[in-house]
Amino acid sequence: MKILVVEDSIKLQKSLRTGLRRLGYAVDIAGDGEEGIAFAMHCDYDVIVLDLMLPKKSGLEVMREIRNSKMNPEILILSARDQTRDRITGLQQGADDYLVKPFSFDELHARIQALVRRRFKQKSPVLSVGDIKVDTSLHLAYRGADCFPFTPIEMSIFEYLALNRGRVVTTETLLNQIYDANSYSSRNAVEVHISGIRKKIRAQGIEDVIRTKRGFGYYIE
Repeated sequence: MKILVVEDSIKLQKSLRTGLRRLGYAVDIAGDGEEGIAFAMHCDYDVIVLDLMLPKKSGLEVMREIRNSKMNPEILILSARDQTRDRITGLQQGADDYLVKPFSFDELHARIQALVRRRFKQKSPVLSVGDIKVDTSLHLAYRGADCFPFTPIEMSIFEYLALNRGRVVTTETLLNQIYDANSYSSRNAVEVHISGIRKKIRAQGIEDVIRTKRGFGYYIE
C-alpha cells in the first residue's frame, strides 16, 4: 500500500517514514500544504496522513482540494488539535478518521489498516487465495502453519493483487504502489518479483495463483 504523510515536523516525518516502511508500506513525505497537494495530484495514494497546522496551506485546505479533485484516498488527520469541535470539523470536511497527537504508533497503524480494508471493501484482515491465507494486518502469506518466505516487496505485490482479486493490475500500477517517489525501478524488476513469488508458491506444492494477461498486467482469479 502507498501512503502520503503531510507533516512539517522533521522528527515526526522521519519517525513515520521509518516505522511505516518497516511494515511494508511505500511512503512519500510532504513538508507543507502546497507540497502535499502536489504529491496527492500526481500519485494514487491509498491513505494520506495529514496534519492540520501546516505551512503555506492548512490541512483543511489540502483536504478540500483533494476532495474536489478526481483523487479519492482515505484521509487520516493526525493533529495536536484535540478539542471535540476540531475533530467534528475535520470529519465533516471530508476526513475518514482523526487521531490526536501525541499518539501510539501501533494505534496509527491499526487505523491505517482499517482504512485500507474500507478502501478495498474488506471486513476481515485475512484474505483467502485458494489454500493461501494473506494476513493484511501482519503482512504475511501462509498455508497452514507455514509462512511463505516472501521478501517485503514480494509481499507487497502479492497483498495488492489479493486485495484487487479479479482485476487486472498493470505493471505501472504495481510500480507506483510498491515504490515511493524517491525510488526508481523498472518493469523488469516487477517481472522478477512476480517470478520469485511464483517459485515460492510452487515450492509449497501449490498451483500458481497469479495469472498474466499479456500486454496488460497480472491478476489473481
